[in-house]
Amino acid sequence: MTGFHLNLSLMTPGHFRHAWRLPHADPWAYLDISHFQRLARVAEKARIDAVFLGDGPALRGEIEEAPGTGLDPLVLLGALAAITTDLGVVITSSTTYNSPYNLARRFQALDHVTRGRAAVNIVTTGTPAAAANFGLAEHPDKETRYRRAHEFLDVVTRLWDGWEPGAIVADKATGRYADLDRIHRIDHEGEFFSVAGPLPVPAGPQGRPVLVQAGGSAGGLALAGDFADVVFTVAQTRGKAVAFRDDIRARAAAAGRNPDHVKISLGVVVLVAATEAEARRRERELYDTLPIERLTVALTRNLGLPDGLFGPDDPISPADLPEGIPDGAFSAGFSVSTRELIAEGPRTPREVIQRGAGGSGHRLLVGSAEQVADDLQAWFEAGTADGFTIMPADTSVDFENFARLVVPILQERGLFQRDYADPTLRGRYELPWPARTSEPATV
Repeated sequence: MTGFHLNLSLMTPGHFRHAWRLPHADPWAYLDISHFQRLARVAEKARIDAVFLGDGPALRGEIEEAPGTGLDPLVLLGALAAITTDLGVVITSSTTYNSPYNLARRFQALDHVTRGRAAVNIVTTGTPAAAANFGLAEHPDKETRYRRAHEFLDVVTRLWDGWEPGAIVADKATGRYADLDRIHRIDHEGEFFSVAGPLPVPAGPQGRPVLVQAGGSAGGLALAGDFADVVFTVAQTRGKAVAFRDDIRARAAAAGRNPDHVKISLGVVVLVAATEAEARRRERELYDTLPIERLTVALTRNLGLPDGLFGPDDPISPADLPEGIPDGAFSAGFSVSTRELIAEGPRTPREVIQRGAGGSGHRLLVGSAEQVADDLQAWFEAGTADGFTIMPADTSVDFENFARLVVPILQERGLFQRDYADPTLRGRYELPWPARTSEPATV
C-alpha cells in the first residue's frame, strides 16, 4: 500500500459545533437533504472512499446551544448512496439499543442495494438519556455495554456468514432455487440474546458489510481486536497515535487475525483555505463562537477534575490529573488523548479546547491546502494510521475546501487514489473477503 484511505464526516454545522452562528451558515442545514446531497456529490467527485456521520439515540442538552446529530444516519446515508455510484457510507449504530438480527438484516440489505458500499460504525452509546427512550430504567454500565457488544457482533457476523457458496442453485429445469443444506441457522443462546437465524438473503458484494469500531476503553479495544475491519480513533500526538495502532494490531494478532486486515482511521478536524492567512482568520472566527466556560467544565469533568478548580486560562499539569481514566469520563479515547497532550507540558483548558476543535477532542489541523497535505503525509509516513477521517471544522466551507484543494495535492503525490480502484468499500480499504461467506449472488 502506497497511499491512504480518506473518509469525510458529514457532521453539520461542523466539528466546531457552534459554527452555525457565523454569518454565512445556514442553521437549518443539518435537516436539509439537498445540503447532504450536494456534499455527497462533491465527495464522490474527489474520489473520497466514504462519508461518515456520528449519531446517538437521544437528544442531548447541547441542543440549547447547537444543532444535534439530527437525521437518522441509516435513512440519510441510504438516501445519499442512492444518488451516488461509488461513494461508501459509514453508518453509526448502537449495540446497546438495537437487536443483532435487525441490524444484521438491515446492513446485509444495504450492502446489496449499494452494491458493496455499506459499512456499520459500531458504538455502545455513552449517553445515559438513551435508556429512557428504549424502556430501560437506567443506562447499562460501560462493562456491561461492551460485554453485550461482544456477543452482539458475534451474532451479527455469524448471521452474515450463514449462507455457503453455491446456496442459490436457481435451476429452472428442476424448479430448485436454493440448497437448504448450505443455509445455516445459528441457534445462538447467550447472556443477552437468543437468535435462531438465518438471514433471508445471501452475502452481498462485500461478503460482509465493513465493520467500523470506535472506543478507547478496555472493552472497546478488545472489541476492535476481535471484530473490527476499521478502527476510528483520536490522537493529539503522533506518539499516541502510533502506540494505539501498534496496540490494535497486536490485539488482532492475539485473536488469530492478520493485523494487516485491521485498518486505523485517525480523526482529524480540518480547517483549510487557499492561504494560511485566510485559514487563521477563519480559525479566530470559530474560536469566538465557543461557549468557553461551559466547555471548560465539560473538559475538566472528562479528565476527572473537580468543578471550579480550573478556569479557562489556568494551566493544567500532569501532576494535577488523577491516576487512570475516571469512570465518569464521557469518552475514554478523548480523555487518553488529552492526557497525552498535557503530558507534553501544562495546558490551559482554553488551549486544549481550541486545539481539540472546540471540545471534540480530535486534533485541529489549520492551514493552506499545501500545509494540510504536508501534515497528513507526515503523520501517515510516521505510521500513525492507515488513513484519515476528515472532520470539517465548518462543514459549509471546509468540506468542499478539502475535497477541491487538498485532495488534488494528495493525488499528485501518489498518496490518494485518482479513481476508485475497486467497486466495493472493502476492496478500497484493502480488506480480505470474509472466509466463511458465500460469493455474492449474480443478479
